[in-house]
Amino acid sequence: MSAIKFYVIDINPAFTQKIKLKQFIKHIFSIEGKKLDRIDFIFCSDEYLLSLNQQFLQHDYLTDILTFDLSTNNKAITGEVYISIDRIKENAATNNATYLHELKRVIFHGVLHLCGYLDKTSEEKALMTEMENYYLNQFEVFHVETR
Repeated sequence: MSAIKFYVIDINPAFTQKIKLKQFIKHIFSIEGKKLDRIDFIFCSDEYLLSLNQQFLQHDYLTDILTFDLSTNNKAITGEVYISIDRIKENAATNNATYLHELKRVIFHGVLHLCGYLDKTSEEKALMTEMENYYLNQFEVFHVETR
């Protein structure tokens, strides 16, 4: 059984619809033909994410997300997704989007990385953005299963 967990390090993400979001993330994996074992989403500050970026990727700049694929086999995906709430708030203001819209976009971005999407080239970035937008639209009409 797959698990999706949300953790807070040093800043509260303050969002609702967690059950719907977890079910929708599983739905994304299903659509993408990937098997999910576990994803931990860790919400943190710019400072915390910068230290991870420096330590693990030797990048000395702020970012909104770091995604680590911790899978040990090809059967199921295990990952950690670190998200800077400071960056989400700034990106939302810059992109004239709501905080919750930007938060979902970045969460789906991390999920897409774990599903194999890349964003290094302009073509990869365009496809990533297209898929983020697709899943953002799908989320709005997604119905939560109540069992």
